[in-house]
Amino acid sequence: RGNLMSLLLCRREKVKHPFYIEVLGIHIYSSQELCYVIYHHPLLVMNDFVDASLFFFVKNELGLGFLAGRMEKLVEAGGRPEEALYLFLSECDYYTEKEIQKFKQVTASYRNLSQNAYGKAVADYLFSQKQYGKALQKYEKLTEEGERKKGEEAFWSQVYQNLGAACAQMFQFSRAYKAYDTAYGLKEEDQILEKIYFLTCFAPGLSVDESYEALFKPEWKEEWKGKLSQAETDAKQAASVRNLRALWKQDPEGQLEKAKKLISKWKSEYRKQEA
Repeated sequence: RGNLMSLLLCRREKVKHPFYIEVLGIHIYSSQELCYVIYHHPLLVMNDFVDASLFFFVKNELGLGFLAGRMEKLVEAGGRPEEALYLFLSECDYYTEKEIQKFKQVTASYRNLSQNAYGKAVADYLFSQKQYGKALQKYEKLTEEGERKKGEEAFWSQVYQNLGAACAQMFQFSRAYKAYDTAYGLKEEDQILEKIYFLTCFAPGLSVDESYEALFKPEWKEEWKGKLSQAETDAKQAASVRNLRALWKQDPEGQLEKAKKLISKWKSEYRKQEA
């Protein structure tokens, strides 16, 4: 089951309707699997994860009605979502008390972050799960609503860099450039120049401020070209790219159209994760 392949063999409840976790793209069939997700993905479970659908699953599919009731009452009384999850972890006995305490410490550390830092952590988590559309929404919300204070230029520069990366992953190169341009305006870092240079290679028609060309030192460009060349070599080993190359070995008629469809399919696979 995708991310749960590393799970230890465990008892399976008679689950007729598994609990689907969209961000991970997996179905949960047991209390042990649910414990695993909770423990290893704290940022996923600290807010919207704990809701009526989870209580229903625990009660009706896992057969833990009394536990589901306690969890629901705890949340209704104003408890934080992770408090209900501590209870679930404790009752299932899948993790030791020491491990549960570690989970508490991790979630507490996230709760102690500033609102902006927590928002970035959530967006970064979504990005790490290849949920680029959802990550993009979180980054944009943060840039639009986050309160900015003097001395936080480095933080906001990183937010915009990550926003740019999410856009680039979704082939939105113009939006990616705007984000990187803003990031560089906040903090002039060489790594941002490198990313802007890569964008000009991926999208030759991209409108980039002429001042950047002067900032691309010749020795840097040689290094960056080397990285691109290596990335291209690595990509050629991927099955998807081999499939694309194979198109050109077939009958000439319709090759270009087939190639376009394959590239379109790749783009769709990235964009389908956008909410």
